[in-house]
Amino acid sequence: MDGGTDTKEIYENVMNILEDLTSNAHKLQEQVLEEILKSNAGTEYLSRFFPNGQADKQSFKTNVPIITYEDIKPYIDRIANGDTPSILLAYRITQFIQSSGTSGGQPKLIPMTVESFEKRMYEPLLPDLVIKRCFNGSDEGKSLYLYFIKPEMETPSGLVASLYTTFYFKTKSFKTGLAKFCTSPIETILCSDNKQSMFCQLLTGLLQRDEVVRMGSSFASVLPRSIKFLDDYWKELCSNIRTGYLSDWITDAGCRNAMSLILTRPNPEMADLIQQICEDKSWEGIIKKLWPKIKYITSICTGSMSQYIPLLEFYGGGIPLVSPNYSSSEACFGINLKPLSKPFDVSYTFLPNTAYFEFLPVNKDGGGKARDTRTIDKPVDLVNVKLGQYYEVVVTTLTGLYRYRIGDVLKVTGFYNKSPQFQFVERQNVVLSIDLDKTTEEDLSKAIMKAKIVLEPLGIMLTTYSSYADTSLMPGRYVLFWELKMKGRNDLPKLDAEIMEQCCCIVEESFDFTYKSLRKGGIISGLELRVVKHGTFDQLMDYYVSKGASITQYKPPSCLKSKEAVKILNSGMVGKFFSSKTMF
Repeated sequence: MDGGTDTKEIYENVMNILEDLTSNAHKLQEQVLEEILKSNAGTEYLSRFFPNGQADKQSFKTNVPIITYEDIKPYIDRIANGDTPSILLAYRITQFIQSSGTSGGQPKLIPMTVESFEKRMYEPLLPDLVIKRCFNGSDEGKSLYLYFIKPEMETPSGLVASLYTTFYFKTKSFKTGLAKFCTSPIETILCSDNKQSMFCQLLTGLLQRDEVVRMGSSFASVLPRSIKFLDDYWKELCSNIRTGYLSDWITDAGCRNAMSLILTRPNPEMADLIQQICEDKSWEGIIKKLWPKIKYITSICTGSMSQYIPLLEFYGGGIPLVSPNYSSSEACFGINLKPLSKPFDVSYTFLPNTAYFEFLPVNKDGGGKARDTRTIDKPVDLVNVKLGQYYEVVVTTLTGLYRYRIGDVLKVTGFYNKSPQFQFVERQNVVLSIDLDKTTEEDLSKAIMKAKIVLEPLGIMLTTYSSYADTSLMPGRYVLFWELKMKGRNDLPKLDAEIMEQCCCIVEESFDFTYKSLRKGGIISGLELRVVKHGTFDQLMDYYVSKGASITQYKPPSCLKSKEAVKILNSGMVGKFFSSKTMF
């Protein structure tokens, strides 16, 4: 995108579109639902809820149940295995979008059609224009966006399934749009070997360091991992720049061809400068030092990604963090119209033309955790949500999702014209997440119950437990806190390191496919188990009660969000053990 009048006109046109969308939220929501019902009412799935053929909004609200993925999965499985898509939706399915949000080991498959992609193709462009408007000169340089793909899979029907980002990076829309302003050649982004891709993308970013005005990734977890990679490989990167020769272990043909057009000559002066920066003992502000013209960092850093904010602020050295949009494999929800908001204060303005939205009320108890007290048959429409209230979002789409519970808990923080603005609160039931992994309270409980069986023959009891995702180091890891005692007395048991490590391994082996894949790839470190002395969790309860929790309803949190709570449990630690497994 060039600067000047063209950019100004494009921005004004986009803002006019946003004004129209948000001012007519109710009308557009009605039109979206009408279009969905008109197209799909005759499908096998929906027709059974409209026995008289009356597929209007009232019949939809009265007859069609609110569902989860498990309810719709039999239909998607049939399509994946070769059945006609018309059992679920009227449009031809071009491929499946693979979601990372399943805790059962197999990712969810979300249908994608030509029509649904056309609705989403401008999804990254809208927030990009809003952001650039806030930072003078940011439309004149290049973007160091670290993008990666994951291998696609083919279903028995022949339809491909992939992550949405993998699908999007291969489209003409990306290649002729955002990709043109990236420092990374498209060949390096589409390299399936993430290590080679990371090396080449960082190398091209360093070679063009004086042109980079923004840095980013799809999710915040990628950026600290990239800095860790830079820490491990900066000497080799400098060697490549100094000699003008690409490392031999970069064997991907696309990467080598693309790099041959960029790494064209030795540049010892640049290599010496980068080396001097990286040799500094403290890497605080390393991003600003290496890319001095950077104006902002853009990445989704709300929800489970908020845990990476402190690291990004440390490495960024004061560079603003922008969380641009809120979307999922199922739908695009909204965009951040205030890019300069602090990461923890970000709200997203919902776009009423992307899907039909409903909201299930969620109460919040004294401990701050969502308590499931929804009235399932009375969800609230988009324009009827109340300021300050909490809701779980439900979507209906053209692609076969009808009154589908996303699982995200949101808080209404305001309105932009007639469209509400939401702050992401939490993922319903998910207690641990480092990257794309999402481990629920139930997953964690089942895993720990399997592991504690090892202790029972020894007369050792697990009295209570908690956990947290430790991202203070890269890669991050799950940390468990266990309070143990001997059966019949409060004596601290003698801890056998081999047995405790076995417990760690059993817990990890019980987690899902996504977790194991990330562990195998080195994106998550081995699980850590911290044993605390008897009475430590009583101190934790005292802390929460002092903050307003009810003693009668208190239960130890399965996952800790408070640094003070972690500090309390660490103060009682008497043993620390790690999973000895390195490969699944």
